[in-house]
Amino acid sequence: MGDIGFPTAAVSETRPPAKNKIFLGTFIHSKTLSELEYLHNAAVAVDSLGTIVAVSPDTDIAKAKSTLLPQLNWPSDDTDMVVAKAGQFFFPGFIDTHLHASQYPNVGLFGNSTLLDWLNTYTFPLEASLSSLPKAQKVYSRVIRKTLSHGTTTAAYYATIDVPATNLLADLCLSSGQRALIGRVCMDQLGPSYYLDEFPAESLAKTKQCIDHVLSKDPKMELITPIITPRFAPACSAPLMKELGQLAKETDLPVQTHISENKNEIALVASLFPDAGDSYAEVYDTFGLLTPRTILAHAVHLTEKEADLVTERKSKVSHCPCSNSAITSGAARVRWLLDKGIEVGLGTDMSGGYSPSVLEAARHAVLVSRHICMDEGKSEERDKLSVEEVLYLATRGGAKVVGMEDKIGGLEVGMEWDAQLVGLHEVDEEEEEEGNVDVFGWESWEEKIAKWVYNGDDRNTKKVWVRGRLVHERK
Repeated sequence: MGDIGFPTAAVSETRPPAKNKIFLGTFIHSKTLSELEYLHNAAVAVDSLGTIVAVSPDTDIAKAKSTLLPQLNWPSDDTDMVVAKAGQFFFPGFIDTHLHASQYPNVGLFGNSTLLDWLNTYTFPLEASLSSLPKAQKVYSRVIRKTLSHGTTTAAYYATIDVPATNLLADLCLSSGQRALIGRVCMDQLGPSYYLDEFPAESLAKTKQCIDHVLSKDPKMELITPIITPRFAPACSAPLMKELGQLAKETDLPVQTHISENKNEIALVASLFPDAGDSYAEVYDTFGLLTPRTILAHAVHLTEKEADLVTERKSKVSHCPCSNSAITSGAARVRWLLDKGIEVGLGTDMSGGYSPSVLEAARHAVLVSRHICMDEGKSEERDKLSVEEVLYLATRGGAKVVGMEDKIGGLEVGMEWDAQLVGLHEVDEEEEEEGNVDVFGWESWEEKIAKWVYNGDDRNTKKVWVRGRLVHERK
């Protein structure tokens, strides 16, 4: 790791980098859903606040010093030069739009359970145990380190129902420099008696405590944003969801929850809320929780009518292909969602998902889309997702889902430098292997990127920055 430390006390403020920086080398990012832009032998200037202020093509170190620095009026002794080596490129940081920080110790432990059985067997006991702050610190510190090491610069985290543990997660993200949305989980029914809010007013009050804590540490929400988090409709009573919907309206804060992940879950929602609409989506809409700032995880079994409602409300979807496969929930139709005009990002959904890597989620999104194409009579060839498209979902798409498309997801002037340096080492028989991606030297850049998507892992992630601050470095 790089210079990351995790305090036991709360952190009072973010720490922007002290110096301006110029990055030199190859830069790759999504220009559109289907197109990657490649900038070779270029320079990107990032000021001390972490904002990109210039993108200069055909610029090497000498030209950067002789031309770019004077144009920016930056003294050379107060500017760091970061130069990519051969085979390396800069890429936007990944955005994980759905994961449970509190479930990280259970990655891979889903057995043969269905969703509801899995919650009672694995999830609720672990989450409840994190009321122990030393245990919570151990878990949260690790999940932040792990996601950063895989290039995740922004994460939409679910914590637990415990206020101090949720606040600790916010403190640790702030200290580590990871951009995050932090949500205290709200639930007053369905779960075990030892892990429930006793009544709606208590859940609302505790949620406000966590919101106040985040805003006291990061008032402008430059790095950490509180997010209203009803676990999912079956775990929340109608009065609780009404209160949370009103809170979302009053604060204009984002909302995150689950929808239509599992067919049994959908049937349960229908039985619990017979008077709150004709569908799962309508239940959320009835209580004011289907907003332009709402992140709906999964959306595997949405109906046409539900998708149209989500489109109308401008809510967003987090696609979690690893989790949907692992828990046998189903295959979300991403092309169909995109065609409906719904913004889609990727989520690891640990611990339903087994990996902290958004790159893993991207490759599985490709594979799931191909399985959809194999469902004869129900799909078309165009349902397949390309490498370019899933990288868009992992960056710009995710930025739209978390409501930060004006700040992150791309490498353009005015955006913040949330980026990773990726290394694809060329094969040399006399050297040790450096990761799982074998590059032989004759591949095009498009082919190298495809190899990275299908074979890459954290060994390829050499450095990671958030708002211009180095937050991870692989030694």
